[in-house]
Amino acid sequence: MSNLLAARVQMEISLAFHMIFAAIGIGMPLLMLMAEGIWLRTGKEVYLLMAKKWAKVTGLLFAIGAVSGTALSFELGLLWPKFMAFAGGIMGAAFALEGYAFFIEAIFLGLYLYGWDRLSPKAHWLCGLVVAISGAMSGILVLSANSWMQHPTGFDLGPDGMPTNVDPIAALFNPGWFVFAMHSTIATYIATSFAVAAVYASGMLRGRRDEYHMGALKLAMTVGAITALIQPAAGHLNAGFTTKYQPTKLAAMEAHFETERGAGLSIGGWPDVENRELKYAITLPKLLSIMASNGDPNYEVKGLNDFPVEDWPNIYVVRNAFQLMVGLGFTLIGISMWYWASRRWKMLDNRLLLLALVASGFMGFTALEAGWFVTEVGRQPWVIYGIMRTEDAVTPAPNVVETLIGFTALYILLTVTLIGILLRMRTGTPYTKGEVEKQSEDTGGTQVAPA
Repeated sequence: MSNLLAARVQMEISLAFHMIFAAIGIGMPLLMLMAEGIWLRTGKEVYLLMAKKWAKVTGLLFAIGAVSGTALSFELGLLWPKFMAFAGGIMGAAFALEGYAFFIEAIFLGLYLYGWDRLSPKAHWLCGLVVAISGAMSGILVLSANSWMQHPTGFDLGPDGMPTNVDPIAALFNPGWFVFAMHSTIATYIATSFAVAAVYASGMLRGRRDEYHMGALKLAMTVGAITALIQPAAGHLNAGFTTKYQPTKLAAMEAHFETERGAGLSIGGWPDVENRELKYAITLPKLLSIMASNGDPNYEVKGLNDFPVEDWPNIYVVRNAFQLMVGLGFTLIGISMWYWASRRWKMLDNRLLLLALVASGFMGFTALEAGWFVTEVGRQPWVIYGIMRTEDAVTPAPNVVETLIGFTALYILLTVTLIGILLRMRTGTPYTKGEVEKQSEDTGGTQVAPA
């Protein structure tokens, strides 16, 4: 295996694992904060129990995410030294600010976890608010660096090919930051919310129809439904950026080979790269031109044939990952509507609905990962779009395969550890004191302990 292939595989595995930890680390604090807020407003103890359980999950994911994120920072220097030599001074502001957000999150997460009986309820909730905001900001700031790689700005190229006249502020606030940050952050809330919904829907399938499970499912589906409905608009903005700055990626996403006006939007199908056509797809006339231009049905959409073949990304991966992401996104919207309609008509006992909710937990993270495949594979063959090719950035040092094996083992260990701890944290239905006493009366004096 070549250094380039081994390094790329290592980054793909590392990012795929870290993305899950990071997404839950961003999404769970919001749910935790909402649960505590409902408890403060209503006094219902099940929401306090919910907030405490989700706080433990947040703490666990924060710790594992910190380990996986640290490993990634080492990989950037070890595997891509030429990239870091070029971009380190330009992206430094984003990473430095992300470090501040990380430490703020760590400090206030500690206060939140250990302050239940030491802080006033309002002060404790405000600590959770800081955790939720700083966690989101940590991800948003990292996305500034990624969006800069998609559209590098804030420097001039010197005679030696290295950056000069560096403007770190212009690099930080690059044109793609807002759309990338919005689209990706919403995706973390979608994935996390549906994953949480899946956990409690699974409990309901096993007969746990208590207030705790019903309340947790409702809260998760509130966030999941709202964010899933917003995401198509965020995706449309992202598509507009891609049309303007990365037309090759847009063409790959649509497997669009010929430049044309009034281009149709293709659904499904399979790209035939050898014959340069998309087979078996359903085409909606002029819709791609309308979406790419924000309304012009005759807008000219560039095809892959207008670009050198050596500048094409992997069409199969980009096209199919994009279709998977969009398809799953609309499926989650459909499941959300099904859930809320069933709740409105008091039909939540529908086993098929609960099974769909369980499946949605996997769909959310699959869509998240597919979206990142579109983003990162679609940028290839560039590590810095239009400036530095990936093959020119990789380390010339030997033994990259060995580091691939080592880092893969690390992420497998982290995943197994996470699953093991989460299973040990599982408590079934936690009963409040009043519910235990009521069940004791109902069962003739036999105490029913929390599961």
